[in-house]
Amino acid sequence: MHPLITQTHIDDYQRDGVVLIKGLFADQVDTIRAGIERNMAEPGPYASENLKDNESGRFFDDYCNWTRIPEFEEVIRHSPAAEVAADLMQSNRVQVFHDHVLVKEPGTSKATPWHQDSPYYFVEGRQTVSFWSPMDPVTDASLRCVSGSHAWEKPVLPTRWLSESDFYPNSDDYTPVPDPDAEGMDIREWAMEPGDAVAFGFGILHGARGNTSEQRRRAFSLRLVGDDARYVERPGPTSPPFPGHGMHEGQVLREDWFPVIFERS
Repeated sequence: MHPLITQTHIDDYQRDGVVLIKGLFADQVDTIRAGIERNMAEPGPYASENLKDNESGRFFDDYCNWTRIPEFEEVIRHSPAAEVAADLMQSNRVQVFHDHVLVKEPGTSKATPWHQDSPYYFVEGRQTVSFWSPMDPVTDASLRCVSGSHAWEKPVLPTRWLSESDFYPNSDDYTPVPDPDAEGMDIREWAMEPGDAVAFGFGILHGARGNTSEQRRRAFSLRLVGDDARYVERPGPTSPPFPGHGMHEGQVLREDWFPVIFERS
Protein backbone atom coordinates (compact mmCIF):
# COMPACT_ATOMS: atom_id res chain seq x y z
CA MET A 1 0.00 0.00 0.00
CA HIS A 2 1.31 3.44 -0.91
CA PRO A 3 2.09 5.58 2.18
CA LEU A 4 -0.24 8.37 0.99
CA ILE A 5 -3.27 6.21 1.77
CA THR A 6 -4.59 3.88 4.46
CA GLN A 7 -6.91 0.90 4.51
CA THR A 8 -9.71 3.33 5.36
CA HIS A 9 -9.21 5.09 2.00
CA ILE A 10 -9.50 1.74 0.22
CA ASP A 11 -12.57 0.68 2.19
CA ASP A 12 -14.29 4.03 1.59
CA TYR A 13 -13.50 3.88 -2.12
CA GLN A 14 -14.79 0.33 -2.47
CA ARG A 15 -18.02 1.22 -0.63
CA ASP A 16 -18.76 4.79 -1.75
CA GLY A 17 -16.91 5.02 -5.06
CA VAL A 18 -15.27 8.30 -4.03
CA VAL A 19 -12.57 9.42 -1.57
CA LEU A 20 -10.23 12.39 -1.04
CA ILE A 21 -6.47 11.77 -1.33
CA LYS A 22 -4.52 14.63 0.23
CA GLY A 23 -1.34 15.62 -1.57
CA LEU A 24 -1.45 13.00 -4.33
CA PHE A 25 0.16 15.37 -6.85
CA ALA A 26 1.76 17.74 -4.32
CA ASP A 27 5.24 17.22 -5.80
CA GLN A 28 3.97 17.62 -9.37
CA VAL A 29 1.95 20.86 -9.08
CA ASP A 30 4.44 23.05 -10.96
CA THR A 31 4.83 20.41 -13.67
CA ILE A 32 1.07 20.06 -14.14
CA ARG A 33 0.57 23.83 -14.20
CA ALA A 34 3.19 24.09 -16.94
CA GLY A 35 1.47 21.31 -18.86
CA ILE A 36 -1.89 23.05 -18.61
CA GLU A 37 -0.43 26.29 -19.95
CA ARG A 38 1.14 24.37 -22.84
CA ASN A 39 -2.19 22.61 -23.48
CA MET A 40 -4.13 25.90 -23.57
CA ALA A 41 -1.56 27.53 -25.85
CA GLU A 42 -1.50 24.48 -28.15
CA PRO A 43 -4.96 22.87 -27.86
CA GLY A 44 -5.55 19.41 -29.25
CA PRO A 45 -8.25 18.21 -31.67
CA TYR A 46 -10.75 17.60 -28.85
CA ALA A 47 -10.37 21.00 -27.16
CA SER A 48 -13.68 22.65 -26.34
CA GLU A 49 -14.97 26.02 -25.19
CA ASN A 50 -18.06 25.26 -23.12
CA LEU A 51 -19.85 28.61 -22.87
CA LYS A 52 -22.65 30.09 -24.93
CA ASP A 53 -22.35 33.65 -26.28
CA ASN A 54 -24.31 35.15 -23.39
CA GLU A 55 -22.35 33.38 -20.64
CA SER A 56 -19.49 35.10 -18.82
CA GLY A 57 -15.95 33.88 -18.24
CA ARG A 58 -14.23 30.96 -19.95
CA PHE A 59 -14.66 27.20 -19.49
CA PHE A 60 -11.97 25.33 -21.44
CA ASP A 61 -11.46 21.61 -21.55
CA ASP A 62 -9.30 19.24 -23.56
CA TYR A 63 -8.28 15.61 -23.29
CA CYS A 64 -6.02 12.86 -24.68
CA ASN A 65 -2.89 15.01 -24.85
CA TRP A 66 -0.44 13.18 -22.59
CA THR A 67 1.55 11.66 -25.46
CA ARG A 68 2.31 15.14 -26.89
CA ILE A 69 2.63 17.17 -23.67
CA PRO A 70 5.77 15.99 -21.85
CA GLU A 71 4.71 17.47 -18.51
CA PHE A 72 1.61 15.26 -18.45
CA GLU A 73 3.56 12.14 -19.43
CA GLU A 74 6.07 12.84 -16.66
CA VAL A 75 3.26 13.03 -14.09
CA ILE A 76 1.48 9.94 -15.40
CA ARG A 77 4.61 7.80 -15.36
CA HIS A 78 6.37 9.08 -12.25
CA SER A 79 3.79 10.40 -9.74
CA PRO A 80 2.26 8.17 -7.02
CA ALA A 81 -1.05 8.09 -8.93
CA ALA A 82 -0.61 4.69 -10.59
CA GLU A 83 0.25 2.82 -7.39
CA VAL A 84 -2.47 4.60 -5.41
CA ALA A 85 -4.93 3.69 -8.18
CA ALA A 86 -3.93 0.02 -7.92
CA ASP A 87 -4.53 0.14 -4.16
CA LEU A 88 -7.93 1.83 -4.45
CA MET A 89 -9.14 -0.40 -7.29
CA GLN A 90 -7.65 -3.53 -5.69
CA SER A 91 -6.03 -4.24 -9.04
CA ASN A 92 -2.72 -5.89 -9.88
CA ARG A 93 -2.04 -3.59 -12.78
CA VAL A 94 -3.00 -0.13 -14.00
CA GLN A 95 -3.45 1.15 -17.55
CA VAL A 96 -3.73 4.76 -18.70
CA PHE A 97 -7.10 5.60 -20.23
CA HIS A 98 -6.75 9.34 -20.75
CA ASP A 99 -5.85 12.72 -19.29
CA HIS A 100 -8.28 15.65 -19.08
CA VAL A 101 -7.76 19.36 -18.41
CA LEU A 102 -10.64 21.57 -17.24
CA VAL A 103 -10.09 25.30 -16.67
CA LYS A 104 -12.68 27.75 -15.36
CA GLU A 105 -11.39 31.29 -15.47
CA PRO A 106 -12.50 33.84 -12.82
CA GLY A 107 -16.12 34.90 -13.14
CA THR A 108 -17.26 31.78 -14.98
CA SER A 109 -20.77 31.08 -13.73
CA LYS A 110 -21.25 27.96 -15.89
CA ALA A 111 -21.53 24.78 -13.83
CA THR A 112 -20.13 21.45 -14.96
CA PRO A 113 -23.32 19.42 -15.54
CA TRP A 114 -24.03 16.36 -13.42
CA HIS A 115 -22.88 13.26 -15.31
CA GLN A 116 -21.25 9.86 -15.07
CA ASP A 117 -18.17 9.26 -17.20
CA SER A 118 -18.81 5.57 -17.89
CA PRO A 119 -21.67 6.01 -20.43
CA TYR A 120 -19.41 8.18 -22.60
CA TYR A 121 -16.56 5.64 -22.56
CA PHE A 122 -15.99 2.44 -24.51
CA VAL A 123 -14.71 0.69 -21.40
CA GLU A 124 -16.57 -1.32 -18.77
CA GLY A 125 -15.35 -2.78 -15.50
CA ARG A 126 -15.50 -2.38 -11.76
CA GLN A 127 -11.82 -1.46 -11.45
CA THR A 128 -11.69 2.14 -12.66
CA VAL A 129 -10.56 5.41 -11.09
CA SER A 130 -10.36 9.07 -12.05
CA PHE A 131 -8.20 11.50 -10.10
CA TRP A 132 -9.42 15.12 -10.20
CA SER A 133 -6.80 17.52 -8.87
CA PRO A 134 -7.02 21.33 -8.67
CA MET A 135 -3.94 23.41 -9.38
CA ASP A 136 -5.43 26.32 -7.41
CA PRO A 137 -7.04 26.34 -3.95
CA VAL A 138 -10.75 25.57 -4.32
CA THR A 139 -13.78 25.81 -2.08
CA ASP A 140 -17.08 26.40 -3.91
CA ALA A 141 -15.63 25.40 -7.30
CA SER A 142 -14.56 21.97 -6.06
CA LEU A 143 -15.68 18.67 -7.59
CA ARG A 144 -18.97 17.30 -6.25
CA CYS A 145 -19.63 13.54 -6.25
CA VAL A 146 -22.74 11.53 -5.31
CA SER A 147 -21.65 8.76 -2.98
CA GLY A 148 -22.76 5.29 -4.05
CA SER A 149 -24.02 6.34 -7.48
CA HIS A 150 -21.68 3.82 -9.13
CA ALA A 151 -24.03 1.10 -7.85
CA TRP A 152 -27.23 2.50 -9.38
CA GLU A 153 -29.22 0.01 -11.46
CA LYS A 154 -29.33 2.15 -14.63
CA PRO A 155 -26.67 4.58 -15.88
CA VAL A 156 -27.45 8.29 -16.10
CA LEU A 157 -28.30 9.71 -19.53
CA PRO A 158 -25.17 11.17 -21.16
CA THR A 159 -25.67 14.59 -22.77
CA ARG A 160 -23.62 17.09 -24.77
CA TRP A 161 -22.47 19.85 -22.43
CA LEU A 162 -22.92 22.83 -24.72
CA SER A 163 -26.06 21.90 -26.68
CA GLU A 164 -27.54 19.92 -23.75
CA SER A 165 -28.76 17.31 -26.26
CA ASP A 166 -28.71 13.52 -25.80
CA PHE A 167 -25.37 11.88 -26.59
CA TYR A 168 -26.79 8.56 -27.88
CA PRO A 169 -30.10 7.72 -29.62
CA ASN A 170 -31.19 5.08 -27.05
CA SER A 171 -32.25 7.42 -24.23
CA ASP A 172 -34.71 4.87 -22.81
CA ASP A 173 -31.76 2.75 -21.65
CA TYR A 174 -30.74 5.46 -19.20
CA THR A 175 -32.17 7.19 -16.17
CA PRO A 176 -32.76 10.96 -16.55
CA VAL A 177 -30.11 13.28 -15.13
CA PRO A 178 -31.12 13.85 -11.49
CA ASP A 179 -30.87 16.99 -9.37
CA PRO A 180 -28.80 15.71 -6.43
CA ASP A 181 -29.24 18.90 -4.38
CA ALA A 182 -33.02 18.96 -4.73
CA GLU A 183 -33.28 15.21 -4.19
CA GLY A 184 -31.19 15.20 -1.01
CA MET A 185 -28.50 12.86 -2.29
CA ASP A 186 -25.26 12.22 -0.37
CA ILE A 187 -22.96 14.72 -2.10
CA ARG A 188 -19.26 14.59 -1.21
CA GLU A 189 -17.18 17.71 -1.77
CA TRP A 190 -14.09 19.11 -0.14
CA ALA A 191 -12.12 22.33 0.11
CA MET A 192 -8.86 21.39 -1.61
CA GLU A 193 -5.30 22.62 -1.97
CA PRO A 194 -3.23 22.33 -5.15
CA GLY A 195 -2.16 18.70 -5.60
CA ASP A 196 -4.96 17.18 -3.52
CA ALA A 197 -7.09 14.76 -5.53
CA VAL A 198 -10.60 13.37 -5.46
CA ALA A 199 -10.56 9.72 -6.53
CA PHE A 200 -13.83 8.50 -8.03
CA GLY A 201 -14.99 5.60 -10.18
CA PHE A 202 -16.15 6.02 -13.77
CA GLY A 203 -19.71 5.28 -12.63
CA ILE A 204 -19.88 8.04 -10.01
CA LEU A 205 -22.28 10.92 -10.74
CA HIS A 206 -20.32 14.16 -10.44
CA GLY A 207 -20.31 17.82 -11.40
CA ALA A 208 -18.99 21.19 -10.24
CA ARG A 209 -20.28 24.67 -9.61
CA GLY A 210 -19.14 27.65 -11.61
CA ASN A 211 -16.08 29.63 -10.59
CA THR A 212 -17.36 32.94 -9.27
CA SER A 213 -14.10 33.68 -7.44
CA GLU A 214 -11.38 36.07 -8.56
CA GLN A 215 -8.83 33.31 -9.17
CA ARG A 216 -8.50 30.62 -11.81
CA ARG A 217 -9.66 27.07 -11.26
CA ARG A 218 -7.31 24.84 -13.19
CA ALA A 219 -7.94 21.13 -12.79
CA PHE A 220 -6.03 18.11 -14.06
CA SER A 221 -7.81 14.79 -14.26
CA LEU A 222 -6.31 11.37 -14.93
CA ARG A 223 -8.44 8.35 -15.87
CA LEU A 224 -7.02 4.90 -15.14
CA VAL A 225 -8.31 1.33 -15.45
CA GLY A 226 -7.48 -1.97 -13.78
CA ASP A 227 -7.54 -5.72 -14.31
CA ASP A 228 -11.20 -6.18 -15.24
CA ALA A 229 -11.54 -3.27 -17.71
CA ARG A 230 -12.76 -4.40 -21.13
CA TYR A 231 -13.73 -2.73 -24.40
CA VAL A 232 -17.50 -2.40 -24.92
CA GLU A 233 -19.46 -1.29 -27.98
CA ARG A 234 -21.68 1.79 -27.53
CA PRO A 235 -24.63 2.87 -29.73
CA GLY A 236 -22.64 5.74 -31.22
CA PRO A 237 -19.25 7.48 -31.17
CA THR A 238 -17.78 7.61 -27.67
CA SER A 239 -16.02 10.46 -25.90
CA PRO A 240 -13.08 10.24 -26.25
CA PRO A 241 -13.53 8.46 -29.60
CA PHE A 242 -9.99 7.09 -30.18
CA PRO A 243 -10.57 6.63 -33.93
CA GLY A 244 -8.98 3.57 -35.52
CA HIS A 245 -8.50 1.70 -32.24
CA GLY A 246 -9.51 -1.62 -33.84
CA MET A 247 -10.67 -3.24 -30.59
CA HIS A 248 -13.52 -5.72 -30.23
CA GLU A 249 -16.17 -6.35 -27.56
CA GLY A 250 -14.68 -7.90 -24.42
CA GLN A 251 -11.07 -7.15 -25.31
CA VAL A 252 -8.52 -5.82 -22.81
CA LEU A 253 -7.53 -2.30 -23.88
CA ARG A 254 -4.61 -2.46 -26.28
CA GLU A 255 -1.40 -1.74 -24.39
CA ASP A 256 0.29 0.20 -27.19
CA TRP A 257 -2.44 2.86 -26.92
CA PHE A 258 -3.27 2.44 -23.22
CA PRO A 259 0.04 1.48 -21.61
CA VAL A 260 0.48 -0.35 -18.33
CA ILE A 261 2.04 2.14 -15.90
CA PHE A 262 1.99 -0.02 -12.76
CA GLU A 263 2.11 -3.76 -12.19
CA ARG A 264 2.55 -5.64 -8.94
CA SER A 265 5.47 -8.05 -8.98
